[in-house]
Amino acid sequence: MPETLLLRRDGPIVELRLNRPERLNAFDVPSFERFRRALEEVAHDGTVRAVIVTGSGRAFCAGGDVAAMEEARVAGTLPTFFHDLTGEQERSVRTLVGMPKPVVAALPGVAAGGGLSLALAADWRIAVDSATLVPAFPALGAVPDGGLTYFLPHYLGLGLAQEFLFTNAKIPAAHARELGLVHEVVSAESLSDRAWARARELAEGPTFAYGWMKRLLLSAFSGPLERQLADERLGAVEATRRPELPEGIQAFREKRRPRFRPPT
Repeated sequence: MPETLLLRRDGPIVELRLNRPERLNAFDVPSFERFRRALEEVAHDGTVRAVIVTGSGRAFCAGGDVAAMEEARVAGTLPTFFHDLTGEQERSVRTLVGMPKPVVAALPGVAAGGGLSLALAADWRIAVDSATLVPAFPALGAVPDGGLTYFLPHYLGLGLAQEFLFTNAKIPAAHARELGLVHEVVSAESLSDRAWARARELAEGPTFAYGWMKRLLLSAFSGPLERQLADERLGAVEATRRPELPEGIQAFREKRRPRFRPPT
């Protein structure tokens, strides 16, 4: 059996590549569990400063594996299958958004269903010009999972999220860029190079501050301004106890580029 997840490391950057191209990198429960465990490992590895998530072949991820769903339906175990699959999805998304380092999603093609949820959980999305984003859940009669009903209203507003979901709209990469669902659109030939270049830029940056930015952005819509201000203050003070802020101050005073990444 081929490995369903390929890991590549170069210095402080780790790439996780979904590797079921014959299934458009769709997940069954074992492959999702493998991905989730890898996410948790890099999340807790203090030497990793940026992560890339991508897919092999012509897709980023088509979400849940419909063939595996059919097997479960025939076997009478569909509720158990969805319970386990969405559990792995939930834990993966929580790990992505809670990871105290930036995550780049590189989309070589379609991101559909739960695959779209994973892409939207990343901090920076780069798509090839032929990629499309599609909810996919309505076509199956399924309820969206993986945080899709959280991310879409936050990125698009309620009206566009309703339009996107209730029409099962296919959004091409160029339009997704206009909507802010992806940050960059590139050619297929340059996707990998651009994703690694962006990851290197982020790895050179203030990782501790990036981690707090992620936390603050996630909480921005879920509480009052007073709590957000308090959390910002807490993060600002905590940053003084890390090496990055003093380095940034010193570099500013010396009119040079800060060296946030520790020497290797």
